[in-house]
This record gives sequence, structure tokens and C-alpha cells, in this order.
Amino acid sequence: MKFVSWNVNGLRACIGKGFWDYFRSSGADFFCLQETKMQPGQAEIAAEGYHLFMNPAEKKGYSGTAVFARREPLSVLTGIGAEEHDHEGRVITLEYPSFFLVTVYTPNSQRGLTRLDYRMAWEDAFRDYLRRLDGEKPVVICGDLNVAHREIDLKNPRSNVGNAGFTPEEREKMTRLLDSGFTDTFRFLYPDRRDIYSWWSYMFHARENNAGWRIDYFLVSDRLCPAIREAGIETQILGSDHCPVTLDLDV
Repeated sequence: MKFVSWNVNGLRACIGKGFWDYFRSSGADFFCLQETKMQPGQAEIAAEGYHLFMNPAEKKGYSGTAVFARREPLSVLTGIGAEEHDHEGRVITLEYPSFFLVTVYTPNSQRGLTRLDYRMAWEDAFRDYLRRLDGEKPVVICGDLNVAHREIDLKNPRSNVGNAGFTPEEREKMTRLLDSGFTDTFRFLYPDRRDIYSWWSYMFHARENNAGWRIDYFLVSDRLCPAIREAGIETQILGSDHCPVTLDLDV
């Protein structure tokens, strides 16, 4: 079963940059999007053979998630069931007989770390939510987690210490999440692979110079590790400041 996740940084803009070409060629059973920045009906995004689920932010042109799924789920949940965290369209959960699929767009701590305190509260609430799901059946989590977990996950770790996405606080929350029973699928297969990133700033020719960050992930419940067949990062795919990440899983 193939899963794809992509922060499209505005789906309508990405559609104009080849989104459907990659979508059709991907062969995905599940295609998850973050930062869609759109409300239902603002663009024609139906895809033949797929069910579409959206969770837009209340604020127009901001955040938002979506999932294209070949299989109809048993249930669909938007948000994490926490009033303080469920207004920005950041989470969609699809339930299937043998697993949950969760796509997430984690809040950015922002320049000057103005939203770090909120981010910390979000991290705790989201981790608790995933642990509740994991208590029922295995979980596949994908999306833009807005953190480079280890120094190997970004090009210039020393100069970025303390910047949003690479603060000790954010990295520690990621460690706690993994220690709660989840595995980073890319690092499971490629523990020492360097210079493979999923996001590049639009400034300073960062993508041309591959000065990037790996902040887009597929995580799975630890007990799904034997089912991991491949985890990829599609660095050649343009259309956003992020590239798609993929997971092949026997579930």
C-alpha cells in the first residue's frame, strides 16, 4: 500500500505547477496534503477513483489539510478533539479496519519563537491523541511536523540552533513522541543518510544549493515496523517549497 504526503503550500498554486501530473504518476492509495490554504469549492480538486476529505482552517487562505483515499474509511475525524487546537484545520484521521491514518500540519513556532509556547501545548495534546489511537489499533502518521529532529536532518545545524523548527524544545518533543511508541520510517531504513531534505527556503537559492531541512515525515506505530517496505523523499518534484514524502507499507 502506497502513501504520499506533501505540504503543497497552497493547493491552488500547486495545481498550476504540476500537482496533478505528480498525483497521477504517484500510484498512491492515500495522498495526504498539508497547508492547502483553501476552503471547499474554491477549486475543482476531485480525483476519479478517490474519496476526498478536507479540514480547512476557519481563517481563509491559511493552513488546512486534505486526504485523497482510494478506500472508503470506517470513520473520519477532523481535529484532535481539543477546542483550543481545532480551529486551524491541522489534522485529519481516517479509520480503517487494521489501522488509523493521521495527516498533520504541525504549528510553526514562528520567527522570534512567538508561538513556541502554543506549539509546546499542541505537541503534548497531539501526542496524547496519537497514544489514544495507538491503544486501539496501529497508526500511520504523516505530514509537516515542522521540526528537524537531529543535526543530520538539516544542512546547517550549528547556525540554526534556537531557530523555529530546530529549538531544543521542539526536538525534545519529537523525541518524546517517538519514545511514546512511534518510529520515523525514513530513519528506520536509512539511519545515516545525509543531504536528503524535504523543505528549502525560497531565499538564497536554498533548493539549488540543497540547503534544506527534513521536516516532513511518515511515522508508524512501532509494531508496524516489520511492514515497512520503503520510505522515500521525492526531492525532484517541484511545485512547492516542500517535496513529497512517501511510504510503502504492507497493511
